[in-house]
Amino acid sequence: MFHIGHLKLLERLSQLGEKLIVAVSTDEFNEQKGKKTIIPYDQRAEIIAAIRYVDKVIPEKTWEQKPDDIKNHQVDIFAMGYDWKGKFDDLNQYCEVVYLPRTEGISTSRLKNQLNKISEINIEDINKAFEILQRLKSDFE
Repeated sequence: MFHIGHLKLLERLSQLGEKLIVAVSTDEFNEQKGKKTIIPYDQRAEIIAAIRYVDKVIPEKTWEQKPDDIKNHQVDIFAMGYDWKGKFDDLNQYCEVVYLPRTEGISTSRLKNQLNKISEINIEDINKAFEILQRLKSDFE
């Protein structure tokens, strides 16, 4: 779920070096991680590639590919959001590892929770609310 926090993170990441390479998880890798993909990899990669801060997008197929990606793309700095702090410290043997702070006031988890609450609303209740709104509208016409 891409949101303004991710965009701000990409902007800050782009300021760390000469070019920004972003690994986007493939649909298969997301499935292995227990994540449900709604937008297919090709479209997600195209969206990220279109962002002005991003110079290149590569597919992320496994956790284990990171050292090879670092070598193959001559990466000097591997950076992630602060919520991953400590999880990639082993990559320090290949390059500098940096964890950037999250954007204040935005959270993927919170957004997912809000969407779940909305999806739990009964469709009959929504239809009743629309009927009431229609009646109120007609009263004002």
